[in-house]
Amino acid sequence: MTSLAALQTALDRANPGDRIELADGTYTASKAITIRRSGVTVAADNVGRAEIRGSAGFTFSGSVSGVVVEGFVLRHSATMSIPAEATRVRITRNTFRLAGSGNWLTVNGDDAEIDRNTFADRSSEGVFLQVSGPGSDIAKRTRVHHNYFFNHTFSGTNGGESIRLGYSHKQSKSANAVIEHNLFEKANGDSEAISVKSSDNVVRHNTIRDSRGYLVLRHGHRTLVDGNILLGSGIRFHGNDHRVVNNYVANSGDRAIVFGSGKEADSGPDSKLHDRPDRVTVAFNTLLGTGAVVDSDGGEFKPKDCVLANNIIQGSSSKLVDMVGGSTVRYEGNIVWGGSAGSIPPGGYRSVDPKLVRDAAGLQRLSAGSPAIDASAGSYPYVTVDFDPHARTGRPDTGADEFGGTVARKPLTKADVGPLS
Repeated sequence: MTSLAALQTALDRANPGDRIELADGTYTASKAITIRRSGVTVAADNVGRAEIRGSAGFTFSGSVSGVVVEGFVLRHSATMSIPAEATRVRITRNTFRLAGSGNWLTVNGDDAEIDRNTFADRSSEGVFLQVSGPGSDIAKRTRVHHNYFFNHTFSGTNGGESIRLGYSHKQSKSANAVIEHNLFEKANGDSEAISVKSSDNVVRHNTIRDSRGYLVLRHGHRTLVDGNILLGSGIRFHGNDHRVVNNYVANSGDRAIVFGSGKEADSGPDSKLHDRPDRVTVAFNTLLGTGAVVDSDGGEFKPKDCVLANNIIQGSSSKLVDMVGGSTVRYEGNIVWGGSAGSIPPGGYRSVDPKLVRDAAGLQRLSAGSPAIDASAGSYPYVTVDFDPHARTGRPDTGADEFGGTVARKPLTKADVGPLS
C-alpha cells in the first residue's frame, strides 16, 4: 500500500492470515487507522521506514483477536490502546516517539505480546507502557520482552514510569504478566522504572542502567523478581510473599535493595498507601555498592517475617545492611565484605572475601577458591538456576552466580532489543 486510504481499504477487506504492508515513506493520519478483522498482520514494508505522523494512529475495533502491528515509526499525537475485548494482539518492532500526552501504549485486553519495540524520548508526564484492564479488573498474561525503553526525562515527582503494571486499585488482581529481557536506559521520569501494582507476575532478566528509576513492587503480592541486572539502580518492594532472587545489583551509591516499610500493615483493594512487606524472601543476589547496600524505608509498619539469605553484600560502609528497628527478618548464609554487617546478627553472615573478579562484560563473578562456592544455607528448592542461567547443583553457591558453567550472561545492549534485534 502506498497511502493510508488504501491501507484502510485493505484492512477492511482482509481475511485471517493476510499480511498487509505499507510502503516506505512518511504518512500523515487525520483519522484513526482501524483494524476490524481478526488474524491480520499490518506491517511496514521495511522495519522502521514507514512513519506515521498527524493526529491519529492505529486503533482496534472491539473483540479482534490475533492481530499484529509490526515495524512502524509512530510519531503521531494519539496514543495507542488495546481494548479489553481484544485478545492476542501483538505489537512488535515499532518505534514509539509519540507527540501527544497520556500513556503511549495501554494494554486492556488479555494475552497481549509487546516485543522488540523502542519507546524513546519523552519529557511529559505519562508512562511509555501501561498494563491496565476493564474497570477494576486487569489484563491477563501480558508478555513484554526485548523492548528498549530510553530517555524518559519528565521532571515531576510522580507519573513518568517506563512500565506501570497495574494500578493501586488493581493491586489484588492476578495479572500473571511476564516482563523479561528488556533494556532500560535513562529511565529518569520517575523513581520507578518498572512499577508493579498487581499480583502474581514475573520480572526477570531485564537490564536497567544509567537510570534514576528502580524496579519497584509498589503494590500487590507474589511477584518473582529473578535474574535482573541493575547498574546504578536498585530494587524496592512492598506487599507480601514476593521472591527476589538471582539479581545482580551494582549501585555506585547505596540502596541496592530496599525493604519498604509502610503506612499500613496490609493494603485494602483501593488503597494507595505503602504496604508493609510480609514474608518476602531476598536470596542468592549479588549486591554491590557503598553506604547501606541493603536498606529499609521509614514507616510505622516494619517489614515482617521476611528473609535475607545467601546474598553476597559487598561495599564500603560502617553499616552495609540497615534494617529499620522493629523489623522481623530471618538472616542466614550471607557473605558481607568491605564494611560492617550492620543489622545482621552474627549468626546470619560471614565476613569473608568472596573473591569476586570482573568478567569481560564488567560483572563481578566468583573466582576459583571463593568461600561462596557450595556455601549456601537453608533450603530454597525454587532457586534452581543462577542469573546466567546455569543450573545450581549440589549445595548452591552464595550470590547470584553459580561458579563455572559455559554461558556468561551480559548486560543487555541496544543490539539485543528493539526493532532490529
